[in-house]
Amino acid sequence: MIDGAPPLRHHRPMQTRFTLRQLEYFTAAAETGSIAAAGRMLNVSSPSISTALTQLEDELGTALFLRQRAQGLALTEAGRTLAAQAAKILSEATELTRLAGSVSDAVQGPLRLGCLVTFAQIVVPDLRRSFEAAFPSVSVSQTELTQPDIFAALRRAEIDLGLSYAIDVPDDLDFHPIKTLPPFVMLDPAHALADHTSLTIRDLAAHEMVLLDLPLSSDYFRAFFAASGGAPVIAERTKDMAVARSLVANGFGYSIVNFRPIGTLAPDGKPLVFIPLTSDVPPIAMGVLSAKGAMKRRACAAFLDHCVSEMTT
Repeated sequence: MIDGAPPLRHHRPMQTRFTLRQLEYFTAAAETGSIAAAGRMLNVSSPSISTALTQLEDELGTALFLRQRAQGLALTEAGRTLAAQAAKILSEATELTRLAGSVSDAVQGPLRLGCLVTFAQIVVPDLRRSFEAAFPSVSVSQTELTQPDIFAALRRAEIDLGLSYAIDVPDDLDFHPIKTLPPFVMLDPAHALADHTSLTIRDLAAHEMVLLDLPLSSDYFRAFFAASGGAPVIAERTKDMAVARSLVANGFGYSIVNFRPIGTLAPDGKPLVFIPLTSDVPPIAMGVLSAKGAMKRRACAAFLDHCVSEMTT
C-alpha cells in the first residue's frame, strides 16, 4: 500500500441508501476542505458533519477524503468523481422540489373524482362543468362508486377526491363537510301518506318500503327505524337510485332519501312526492372525502371551495 493512500474497503453490491442530507454535507466539506468550515456553512455541528461523511463512505464502500490533521480534508480520486455527481443530484432534487411546489400551488392538471352512486347523476355533471369553466387548466374525470369503494379508491390513489356522506368515515381519511341533508320520504302521489306535510317513522311503520340496498347506506336508512325500536317492512330492494325512484312512482312502496332531485319525476316519467321526515336521527352531512394532506394540492382545495360555493347558495 502506498503511503498516504486510503485503505482499501471491501467491495459489496451497490444497494445504497444514502440521503440527500449526507450528500449536502459531503459537497460542503468538499467545497470548504474542512469539517468545521462545512459545519459553519450549513449551521450544523462538526460531529454531525463527521458522522454523516463516515456513514456515506461506509454506504458507498470507498473513502471520499484523506483526513490530514494539519491540512484538513483532501478529496480522494473517488471523492472528486463523486463530488461532481453529488452536486448534480442535489441540483436535480432542488428542481424537483420546485416543480412539486409549482404543481401543488397551481390549479391545474387532472382531478379524478369519485362520487357516491346515490346522487352522482344529480350533482356531478353540473359541478364538473362549472368547475372546469372556472379553472380551464383542470380536467375532471368521474367514477360512480359505493361508500366502501370510495374509501378503497382513495387509499389506492385511484381517485383524488370523493363526494359522499359522513357515514363510517375511517380515521385515515379526511371528511370536509359541505352541507347537511335532512331526510325525505319519497312517495307516489296516490300513496295513502302522500297528502301529509311531514311524516314520522311511526307513520311509515305499517307501509311497505323500497330499500336502496347499498353498503353502509342501507344501514343508515334502517337506523331511522332502530331509533324508534322497530324495523321497516321491506318490499323491494335495489342498488340503483333511478330504479328506486321508478319503483316508488309505480306504487311498490315508499323510500327514504337525503338527496332530493331537482325534478319530481321518476325516470319513466311518472310523478313523485317528497315529504320531510321528522326523526331523532340527525341530518346526514354531505361533503368531500380525501386522503390525508390532499388539500395541500391547490386543485383539490379549489374543488372543495367550489363545491361549498355552488351547493350552499
